[in-house]
Amino acid sequence: MTSETIISIFLGVGLAASVGFRIFLPLFALSLASYFGVWELNESWQWIGSIAALITLGVATLAEIFAYFIPWVDNLMDSMAIPLAAIAGTAVMVSTVANLDPVVTWSLAIIAGGGTATAIKGAGASTRLVSTVTTGGIGNPLVSAVETGTALVVSAASIFAPMLAAFLVIMILVFIFTIYRKLRPKSKV
Repeated sequence: MTSETIISIFLGVGLAASVGFRIFLPLFALSLASYFGVWELNESWQWIGSIAALITLGVATLAEIFAYFIPWVDNLMDSMAIPLAAIAGTAVMVSTVANLDPVVTWSLAIIAGGGTATAIKGAGASTRLVSTVTTGGIGNPLVSAVETGTALVVSAASIFAPMLAAFLVIMILVFIFTIYRKLRPKSKV
């Protein structure tokens, strides 16, 4: 496995994690990176660097960000976004991984890309639901701001420092797992 392949995997995992926070923002970041020649995408995914994709993903990114700042609409968005995160996380991983056999690429994309995006999106949806119940939705814009900021930071790190992005993803997943373990009901034996 070449260093280019490893870096491309880090890029894919980082962007997949970002998809777990905001679906379109990492795709827009990847589109920008491809358009400006920062990242070369797989041949079948080069369309994402086109002007049409750039504009479409830019508009979708803005719409998604603003929709998440509207209490109750954000919960509705989460119900649709969880399955979309799995698809987008898989797609972003497939589009970035270089020099691997297609079976390995797709397996890695489904497990690492789709799995990471879904785990993070599920944790975010749970956090927003708790915020809605405990604050009547008033705290939801804060949750949305943190998610959007995290998606922005991890997307930028994925493109410009993929190894840092991989580290950030590990830290995010450890944080989510730690919170889950603390909140999980203890079994009584």
